[in-house]
Amino acid sequence: MAPTDPTITVHTASLVLPVLDPPIPAGAVAMVGGRILDRGPAGELLARYPSARRRDWPGWLIPGLVNAHAHLQYSAFADLAALGADFPTWIATLTARRRGMTGRDWTASARVGIAACLRAGVTAVADVVTDPVVLGPTARSGLAGLSYLEVVAVDEDGWAAAETTLVRALESAPRGRVLGISPHSLYTLGHAALVGAAQVARSRGLRLHLHLAETDAESRYVATGDGPLAAAAARYGWRMALLAAGGSGLTPAGLADELGLLGPDVHVAHGVHAGAADRARLRRRGTAVAVCARSNRVLATGDPPVAAFLDESVPLALGTDSLASSPDLDLLAEARAVRGLARAQGYDAADLSRLLVEAATIGGARALGLSDCGHLRPGARADLAVVDVPTHGRDPAGSDPYSLLLDHGPYRVLATVLGGRLVYRHGRLGR
Repeated sequence: MAPTDPTITVHTASLVLPVLDPPIPAGAVAMVGGRILDRGPAGELLARYPSARRRDWPGWLIPGLVNAHAHLQYSAFADLAALGADFPTWIATLTARRRGMTGRDWTASARVGIAACLRAGVTAVADVVTDPVVLGPTARSGLAGLSYLEVVAVDEDGWAAAETTLVRALESAPRGRVLGISPHSLYTLGHAALVGAAQVARSRGLRLHLHLAETDAESRYVATGDGPLAAAAARYGWRMALLAAGGSGLTPAGLADELGLLGPDVHVAHGVHAGAADRARLRRRGTAVAVCARSNRVLATGDPPVAAFLDESVPLALGTDSLASSPDLDLLAEARAVRGLARAQGYDAADLSRLLVEAATIGGARALGLSDCGHLRPGARADLAVVDVPTHGRDPAGSDPYSLLLDHGPYRVLATVLGGRLVYRHGRLGR
């Protein structure tokens, strides 16, 4: 690329936080053709690319954030987050609400979620898709990440029909969106569906994503085949292996492993009830966990063992879950909440803020199998967020910039650049 190419854009700021490399005070990022071309001190880049278009920002430049667990199509269900209901009641309410939604409704709801992501500096999403109609707006948005087609509510007798539906959805999906498969959970799928969905994914080289160890009720259902989730399955008339066998005697992570549902091509959401043996299993399998602490608080399912995940080097990512169970899709707010939780659980090492910013960026990208997101290195996607970070007189170069980033208030994203395009600026979507 010639230094005088006029299509190059150089973004400058008081600090660039590349994540995989040291912070750059008075830094800049050069991009062209939807990719990062260069980054370094602003003076050097402006001299190196004298004809580049220049954008000077008052905040910091950070990689576009990676939301490793969301359901964008449920953005219209935000009132459910204020129900104050327990998890079985909440999921039953959400299921009933679904019946009144049309394809047009789902599309509009997904667009609300996409806009919320861009306003929050999120440029890549692991989006669990129950209704394939929402693949269109997500693909057109340019968001990076994966749409995981969900398999849910399929008992031991229903997999043959569900497989046909899944394959049809995969083959008819619009271009422009990377796909994966999400076997919803151990309590909404029979073993045939769980194993079959994994086989479909792996036969096509697709990644997997499932909800795992989210509630006590799930742990009970998996271990002993009873409790409120078992009662719900019985009400639906589902024939489930766990009900017939009186449980598996295993934890959710243990059963998922036995069924072949863990591995480096998988990441799981929640992991609230992952004990020491489960955490070791996840680490050994190379399976990342997307923690969604604020959603867990809303649904009263417990707190994920963040301090233990960090201490034991379990691959970690951050997710918000849907607006039906989370106050917003602000991943920096999620990181702040997770930091508070980790401190309460006894994690007091100086690297805490850095590890959680990494979880919100490169950790999420790795969970999704993406090598070109979540960092600001040459060749990566030209995705970044501009964040207003009040330093209160502290020198970012002489302080911990990761802590400063998480110390600031919510919704302080000034701009979002997606694939080199300025898609959000000063409260307005679009260029």
